[in-house]
Amino acid sequence: MAVLKLLLICLLFLLLWLPIDFMLGRKKQLQKVTQRTFPLRHGDISLITYGKTLYETLFYEIECATNHIHILFYIVKNDEVSQQFLALLKRKAKEGVEVRLLLDRIGSYRLSQRTIKSLRASGVHFSFCHKIRLPFFFYSLNQRNHRKITVIDGKIGYLGGFNIGKEYLGLNEELGKWRDYHLRIEGEGVQDLQEQFLHDWCDDTKEDLLKETRYFPTLPKGSMAHKFVPTDGAYLKHTFLELIHKAEDNLFIGTPYFIPNTEIIEALLQAVKRGVTITILVPLKADHPLVREAEFPSFRQLLAAGCNLYHYKDGFFHAKVILVDDVVCDIGTANFDLRSLFLNHEMNCLIYDKQFISHVKDVLQEDLAKSEEIPRDYFAHLSFAEKVKEKIAKLVATFM
Repeated sequence: MAVLKLLLICLLFLLLWLPIDFMLGRKKQLQKVTQRTFPLRHGDISLITYGKTLYETLFYEIECATNHIHILFYIVKNDEVSQQFLALLKRKAKEGVEVRLLLDRIGSYRLSQRTIKSLRASGVHFSFCHKIRLPFFFYSLNQRNHRKITVIDGKIGYLGGFNIGKEYLGLNEELGKWRDYHLRIEGEGVQDLQEQFLHDWCDDTKEDLLKETRYFPTLPKGSMAHKFVPTDGAYLKHTFLELIHKAEDNLFIGTPYFIPNTEIIEALLQAVKRGVTITILVPLKADHPLVREAEFPSFRQLLAAGCNLYHYKDGFFHAKVILVDDVVCDIGTANFDLRSLFLNHEMNCLIYDKQFISHVKDVLQEDLAKSEEIPRDYFAHLSFAEKVKEKIAKLVATFM
């Protein structure tokens, strides 16, 4: 009886402490965060949609690096694909190339201490970022660095939705094929990716390399206007709202997790009222529990308003893309959910090139052809279990 009483007291304390921890941690974060902006740049950008293509291109260009390799990923696993990637970094470090690898502490938790020791012994500068810290343990546990940035010799950059692991090659039996959008960038915008990486590196290692000119070679202008938008658990909402308000005819949103806040839903509903055709694409399969049910409240409103909602069926759709008319395309690391909006550190790229936008529209048509439209009466046929899950999902939506 005494043991049960003690367990109940501990549970009550936990339930009281977690929201206080989160609230105070969030307050402290907002006090110190500032909105970082980058100017409009011109470069050459290509879109990569399959893991095999990305890894072949990325690994080849890492192999060709002569000066430095700076890489930030949310997830690097401990599987054979990850080991191939890490072996390449170790080999380049032994050749005398500066290699810095920054991984999110929670996202890359599978990386073993043995592997980390091997990286460092080979000369790779390695650090975990966003380590769990007191006094706000629960908040720091949830505030992740979700950016995926690669900079090679200060001249070539990568940004997008892919991480490192075999599932991104479509080798996960449950999820099947993996569909994602990743950017390869050349031109003057690469310096902004470099600056963001070095800013994150300094945050976690206290090694300030931002004034080291060797990491910022003179870069040519390319043909595509674009702008990088970093967000640190704040300000992403403003970017999304600005894109929604800009739409005049068509708005396309592709995301693996559609769990926005009330203000964004209201903006989408207002867009419909002014005549904007809204299309939203999400995966039919879910890679996390309760994700599908967490989408139900928003989808219910948007279907009723006349939006076009689709489930991607050909594997798992992990791309993060917003397309506004033929004016601007947003591709990056941020999902259309509460975690990206108010917790994660993200990096997106706004692209203002008509030819690139036309290509993205063609790719999206391919993805829609592999999808099924969600019928207007979809929510009239929910099972009892789905209704219960939806109620639970509402309670934990911020942390999904």
